[in-house]
Amino acid sequence: MKYIITIDQSTSATKAILFNEKCQLINKVSMPHKQYYPKPGWVEHDAEEIYDNLILSLKSLLQNVKIEASASLSLAITNQRETVVVWNKLTGKPINHAVVWQCQRGAEICAELEKQGYAKVIKEKTGLIIDPYFSASGVKWLLDNVEGAREAAEKGDLLMGTIDCWLIWKLTKGEVHATDYTNASRTMLFNINTLEWDEELLDIFTIPQSMMPDLKSCDDVFGKSDFDGLLSLPIPIAGVIGDSHGALVGQMCFEKGMAKATYGTGSSLMVNIGEKPISAPEGLVTSVGFSACNQVYYVIEGNIHCTGATINWMVEELKLIDNSKESESLASSIPNNGGVYLVPAFAGLGAPWWNPHAKAIIVGMTLGTGKVHVVRAGLEAIAYQVKDLVDLVKNKAHIELKEVRADGGPTKNSFLMQYQADMLDTKINRSDIEEASAIGAAIMNGLSQNLWENLEEVAKLREKDNYFYPDITVNERESLHKGWLEAVNMIK
Repeated sequence: MKYIITIDQSTSATKAILFNEKCQLINKVSMPHKQYYPKPGWVEHDAEEIYDNLILSLKSLLQNVKIEASASLSLAITNQRETVVVWNKLTGKPINHAVVWQCQRGAEICAELEKQGYAKVIKEKTGLIIDPYFSASGVKWLLDNVEGAREAAEKGDLLMGTIDCWLIWKLTKGEVHATDYTNASRTMLFNINTLEWDEELLDIFTIPQSMMPDLKSCDDVFGKSDFDGLLSLPIPIAGVIGDSHGALVGQMCFEKGMAKATYGTGSSLMVNIGEKPISAPEGLVTSVGFSACNQVYYVIEGNIHCTGATINWMVEELKLIDNSKESESLASSIPNNGGVYLVPAFAGLGAPWWNPHAKAIIVGMTLGTGKVHVVRAGLEAIAYQVKDLVDLVKNKAHIELKEVRADGGPTKNSFLMQYQADMLDTKINRSDIEEASAIGAAIMNGLSQNLWENLEEVAKLREKDNYFYPDITVNERESLHKGWLEAVNMIK
């Protein structure tokens, strides 16, 4: 039996997860790390703490399962995307805490570049919009503001990388400085058409080429590590992929037109658009979805601010329901929403509207409106927001969805899943997969280790499907969605 340890390094914690060769979860350990907020809007992580937690979580996992280093063991990595580290290759020390994807310190840099007219070339080359969400402005800020950083970078002493890159460098004792195409495609420095770091983009952000990691496919072997002596002999590090991309692979969305919708506090929609990048409709971005078996697959992605957070708001703030489970039975107890719509712009409106100043509203209430209508409207709002993204993909990018594979806590709500199928006019496949991102990295590892020959063979590992099929008329769908759009237009 082959075993794969996946490191899942997320925004809040580092997990070490053991899978067998059927991608079945055997054991896992999780260690949270501290969040730093040095100024309003700034978010940092201690990269050294994250690496220490990786070693501690690996040590605990190996003690739990008592597996020794052998030909049967290898390591995969999936990670929070966009978060970036800059470190000195001579000392091995970061020059500053990692700049997290949520951090806004690069906002002025991005605004100035947009003012200078760089938005078009950046989107054409990277598929992304100019935004501090992506890594490049964070790196430029560090080079411009940390004492001595610019000089050290020009001398060739500094390296940069997303969290996967930092961990690989540490695990290999500085022998390997490399990242995969998915993480690279979220930096705003990577040309998704040529699959290379782009010299013009590096010049725009004033980042020396010498800082950049080598580029590899997700299913490559990246190096070997003994985990700082935890193992008696080194094992391969193989299979590296950004977390959202890992979930796409873990959900086995290998064909063009297959989509992954992750429902959490917010939601992300990622659609496989095939083997050629296309320009995403305004409000969405194009990235490398994954690279495997000598082929690169691209995606269009959109992110929604408030989905599961809306349910939590009804529980914790309005006290309409005692827990999230209760929302399903209440919403199902009435035949329709009674004309009530809730637009959950609690943190502004995300894709495709992008209005950070919008505020949440409830419209359409009468004296006959009760809490059941508001609860139902809250759940329906989740489905409408996902529909808005899907409509953009279908109508502007001309990609027909074959199937949407849904994961995350709110998907346990069967009312929501059925309503989502009704709104999308597409079948929803609710997944009970645990740790989808980590499974995606394990799949890439297995391909690199020849556990499976191709993606078709991997797809057979999927154990079961749980479908919801659309069950309303076109007129009903259009009428309900029209009411939603009217409500959104009141605040956007």
